[in-house]
Amino acid sequence: MSAAIEPGTVKRALSAHAAIGLIAGALLYLVSLTGTICVFAEELQRIEQPDAPEMAQIAPDAVQRGVEAMLAAEADKPVTSHLYVHMPSADLPRATITTDNGARHLHPDGSLAEPEEIAWTDFLVALHYKLNLPSLVGISIVGALGVMMLALSLSGVVAHPRIFRDAFRLRARDKGGVGLADWHNRMSVWTLPFSIAIALTGAAIGLASLTAFSVASAGYGGDAEAVFATIFGDEPTPDKAPAPMPDVASALRHMASEKPDIAVDYVVLEDPQTAGQAVRLIGKPERRLIFGEYYGFDARGRFTGSVGLSDGALGQQAAASTYDLHFGNFGGLWVKIAYFVFGTAITAICATGTYIWLGKRRRRGQDEPVLRAGWDGIVWGAPLAVAATFAARLLWGNETPFAAIFWIIYLIVVVAFIALKYKCFYVFSRSKLAS
Repeated sequence: MSAAIEPGTVKRALSAHAAIGLIAGALLYLVSLTGTICVFAEELQRIEQPDAPEMAQIAPDAVQRGVEAMLAAEADKPVTSHLYVHMPSADLPRATITTDNGARHLHPDGSLAEPEEIAWTDFLVALHYKLNLPSLVGISIVGALGVMMLALSLSGVVAHPRIFRDAFRLRARDKGGVGLADWHNRMSVWTLPFSIAIALTGAAIGLASLTAFSVASAGYGGDAEAVFATIFGDEPTPDKAPAPMPDVASALRHMASEKPDIAVDYVVLEDPQTAGQAVRLIGKPERRLIFGEYYGFDARGRFTGSVGLSDGALGQQAAASTYDLHFGNFGGLWVKIAYFVFGTAITAICATGTYIWLGKRRRRGQDEPVLRAGWDGIVWGAPLAVAATFAARLLWGNETPFAAIFWIIYLIVVVAFIALKYKCFYVFSRSKLAS
């Protein structure tokens, strides 16, 4: 004996199903939009804090003085486990020291300058990277969206067998949804290699932690750090006994003399001023896609070896290449411009895909005016909310709660679009019944 489901229940279930799909599409659209903007993250930092000291390079002794000054300035704060020195680069010609307690820019002579104030750029990167959620949850969701994007790209090609033959056929002004579908399909074809690369690398980065936990459970006794160590190297053995300041300058001079073709991007001090401290320099070989190689030094600045990201196992090299390939951190300004253009196209593809889907439902008699209004709010609300956070940065400074402002404004815009559409639909229905 089977109980029939009421038509109203089925309709509500279908609407709920459509709404869930809309939420997934909205997150994919938001990640695409913010990723496109974050291509220029370094340039945004310079816009956000234009008065920070800039330099083409900084001397090893100046870096040493900066490290010593930073650790001395934090003598009354909790002990930092890691200290990072961002070395000047073409994209971001600034030297900045970051610890667990904060960040300060450096003058060319190594003296401490003002605190780093790039909270808006950091917010935008976090929005793309993890949707402002707790790290593991957020980055895993974004990784799953990468898988979804890959599936959509490949299934779109399979579902349209003439998609490549019609790559340059654009009925831009056709009505009935044909013109919008043509724009969607043409952009999908023209950006397909880029879309696949971004989706694959995004999924790999986003799901790396979950993958590491799974591998660790199977063969590393649940130690996820041991899994990452096979790729990025081991952390030094902790020894909290006090020790003198590490010799960063000697490590930098060694790189300049022994590996002059390697541009050092970061200096990393692990457990500084303890007996277990170590120095690691991250430098990128020329004409390589990897984000960099780790070069190890002891506390006296003596070279101890490299990890192998540049010349180790193919898996190591592939893992080290996902970051720059995903974020466009190679090839200079023209590559960034290309990533921005292609990223804009992918964002438009995400937006138009949902419009096409809603249009097909309407032509089949399943009109969803509220869902369409909600999607209008999603498409227009995201850039408006981002612009609002930047305006808040200019008005209220670095301590502004950007995430709260973004999500509140985003929600208000979406609700406003739905409310306006619902009101218009209600008025139209009443007038039609009255007539």
